[in-house]
Amino acid sequence: MDSTRSFRFFKRGPSAAVRLLFFVVLSLILLFVDARFKYLESARAVISVIVYPFQRLTTLPGVVWQEVGVYFDTQSRLIQENAQLRQQHSVDMAQLNLLQVLQGENTQLHNLLAVPQRVNYPMQMAEILYVERDIFKRKLVLNKGAQASVQAGQVVMDDIGIVGQVTRVYPWLSEVTLLTDKDHAVPVQILRNGIRSVVFGSGDIGELVLRYMPVSSDIQNGDVLVTSGIDGTYPAGLPVAKVIKIERDPVYPFARITCAPMAGVDRHRYLMIVSGLPELPPRPEDEVSAADQVKGQNKRKSP
Repeated sequence: MDSTRSFRFFKRGPSAAVRLLFFVVLSLILLFVDARFKYLESARAVISVIVYPFQRLTTLPGVVWQEVGVYFDTQSRLIQENAQLRQQHSVDMAQLNLLQVLQGENTQLHNLLAVPQRVNYPMQMAEILYVERDIFKRKLVLNKGAQASVQAGQVVMDDIGIVGQVTRVYPWLSEVTLLTDKDHAVPVQILRNGIRSVVFGSGDIGELVLRYMPVSSDIQNGDVLVTSGIDGTYPAGLPVAKVIKIERDPVYPFARITCAPMAGVDRHRYLMIVSGLPELPPRPEDEVSAADQVKGQNKRKSP
């Protein structure tokens, strides 16, 4: 009976208000003691060390979720920025290439405009419109024709030297045969010693051939060939080619001499058409032939 009463007593215990008051007072005492004497610093440190792993575990899912979100967001942003940078790089490269082309054309135009100051011949600038598609025909078409007083036979050059010759004229266009055409020939002379000869096109855009030069001729690698001006078509002193290879075989009477054109026959877009060359007097044989014709007519008239 006594045990049953004691069990009921401890089972009931103090009331909730009493327990609340007890813990409030205990908390205030602990706060006062901690603030006054710092007795709970060590206990707090120990408890924080013990509780820290549990705190990290509780915050770990949120941190992981946040890091995953940041990773995918950063990756998506980097992919987008990379695509934009690639596109911008392509645009910048295209603009840079265009700028380089314009700078090259500007330099070439500047050099072309200086050509008439070096030679005393009237010239006009022309732009290349078309290039012959047949690789065996070294021809191109300019945007100047009969309306610009272009005539067949006029010389075409760049800022360095001879490029070719006008061979056909249309009302608004003109066709130019390049120096390297296999059917083209230019009277030249060696700038170093004045030896005259004729250089022929080989059909190769970067090669000319100096024919009919004796094996004993005084010609060397690196010699510059200029127009001799004795044909009445090409003005004298314009650079044509440079000797790059000489083959001498005593078995043959002539040396095989290969030259490289000095002008940009396959590079430039703008060229100069030389016009107004001074006319040469007629050949002596033409005059003799005319005189013979007059004498023959007089003999026929005489009884």
